[in-house]
Amino acid sequence: MIKITFQKQNGEYKSVISEGHAEFAESGEDIVCSAVSVLLINTANSLESFTDSLLGSDSDDGVLTIVLKDTIDEKARVLMDSLKLGLETVRDEYGEDYLQIDYKEV
Repeated sequence: MIKITFQKQNGEYKSVISEGHAEFAESGEDIVCSAVSVLLINTANSLESFTDSLLGSDSDDGVLTIVLKDTIDEKARVLMDSLKLGLETVRDEYGEDYLQIDYKEV
């Protein structure tokens, strides 16, 4: 299962952490894992290209982390809301056995 954690502070996005693999299908054929990966990677790339709000991102063996600066701009907020919507849609379509999303106030 993929576990996604959105961290917010005072209503502002701070980070998103993705851990694990969906195990919906065999490696290379797992459409849930592919969908989640595309959403996360595209969001990290978009934050870097279109905003000044990305502090950093890292990917390592099933873990992807996106960290935002203390203050983010409106474009970054929209991108993060879009990521959240996309991930929730995947979860709703395929189920929480493959994708779990948590929201944490830090």
